[in-house]
Amino acid sequence: MTASLDKSKDNLKPSKDEKTWAMLCHLSGLSGMIFPLGHIVVPLIIWLIKKEELPFVEDQGREVLNFQISMTIYIITSGILCLILIGFLFLLILVIFGLIVVIIGAINANDGKPYRYPLAIRFIK
Repeated sequence: MTASLDKSKDNLKPSKDEKTWAMLCHLSGLSGMIFPLGHIVVPLIIWLIKKEELPFVEDQGREVLNFQISMTIYIITSGILCLILIGFLFLLILVIFGLIVVIIGAINANDGKPYRYPLAIRFIK
């Protein structure tokens, strides 16, 4: 595909397939509750496999990865702060916040709207 075709494709609404994969990418962030680092590995796999063929998944997958990496940093910091007891409150807030925004992101992706996570550091551009 040429660059001009890629630009015109960005202006189109995402297909049903793109919406589904983007939603799964957002929801895959919850896999960290099942196995360690799943919240980064699973979205990374989806993003790497689908980013070339589905531009909406490329955008949303990058967003999910940035958010999950940011949350990992915040959780590690809160874990260290548990030594002075304030970290327990931060951990609780982070878990609830992470769950809520992942669900919001999945709903937006399913509607075909790009979602930008709050507090996400943009590591992958």
